[in-house]
Amino acid sequence: MDAIFKFAQSMGIANLAGGGAFIVAVIFLTALVFTWRFIPGVRDFAVKVGWADMPNERRLNKEPLPNAGGLAIFAGFVVSVVVAWVLRPIFIQDVQIQVLAILLGATILVLTGFIDDQYELSPLFRLSVQLLTAVLLVVNGLHIDYNSIPFLPDVSERINQPLGVAITILWVVGLTNAMNLLDGVDGVVGGISFVASMVLLATAAQFPDRGTAVILLAGLGGSALGYLRHNYNPSRIVMGDAGSYLFGYTLAAVSMLGTLKFSAGASLIVPLLIMALPILDTTQVVVGRLARGIRNPLGHPDKTHLHHRLLAATGQARRTALIMWMVALLCGVVGMVAQGVRPVAIAMTVLFIALCLWFVASRRVRAHGREEQRREGEAAQVARSSPPMD
Repeated sequence: MDAIFKFAQSMGIANLAGGGAFIVAVIFLTALVFTWRFIPGVRDFAVKVGWADMPNERRLNKEPLPNAGGLAIFAGFVVSVVVAWVLRPIFIQDVQIQVLAILLGATILVLTGFIDDQYELSPLFRLSVQLLTAVLLVVNGLHIDYNSIPFLPDVSERINQPLGVAITILWVVGLTNAMNLLDGVDGVVGGISFVASMVLLATAAQFPDRGTAVILLAGLGGSALGYLRHNYNPSRIVMGDAGSYLFGYTLAAVSMLGTLKFSAGASLIVPLLIMALPILDTTQVVVGRLARGIRNPLGHPDKTHLHHRLLAATGQARRTALIMWMVALLCGVVGMVAQGVRPVAIAMTVLFIALCLWFVASRRVRAHGREEQRREGEAAQVARSSPPMD
């Protein structure tokens, strides 16, 4: 028994008997199972009412594809937070206002993204809403202290506060758009969001003041994994802007949560490393579009993203997603090493992520095989029942 407790401590679990680890597991499984089971119903309803992405030159789908997956992901995330509140409210009480601000901001963005998926809102309106939700975090105490960011010179307190607010807004809006722009190939954003959530969870678990961040990340990661079961190529549903906004915004906000007693600036080093892939992708896309004379780089989609180039090189959406997942996981490992996470915790986190991704991907592949066999059987039956041509 002592060996088990010592191993748990090496993983960052200070008190295994206290029930915290069990609560986190319950929240993760709640989000996973709810999202997994809820998506088929959402998909069927979306098909009936016409909530779908139509095929075009940029999209990979050849027929209308339901785009309401973000609503199911958000529902799974919210249900997990409610369960957390019921099981262990003490985790959330200390930062209740900040958690409510995150949930309110996420709700606004999910609704905005969903409306945009159906009716195509203007880029200026979407950016205005993103700025509003970022300010919502700032006014409720979630912001970055510029003077605490490593490797940057200190400034006077009169400059420090407005500069920190500006960096916070840039961080939140930038990461929200980065995840949105990365959503172009089946399984990419869902897998990367799951990887980022689990890596940030493992990192936050090493610190006693970040229990709430662990709870929210467990719910977010479980929702991402449950969605991925239906989105790995060939996908049956996509998350749309609603889902990518949810992941980008929540990951940006939670990366600042749990550091309220200290400084949120130094804590950004790890999320920056973990989220390096979407950040680098967005940077190279925006710079490229500006260089081509496009005045609004966020409002002119093209095929210059990393996933588009990788898809062109591999020719397979599944292989593209797997490579993107591996790169994201590698960035996460670098981030955990930079944070000083124990090697045992890093190894177990990598193993857990790999097993989870393999499990949902393999389930989707087997399900697709059964779908193809059923279609072939139905086609053969129709052919046998058709009268012969004279």
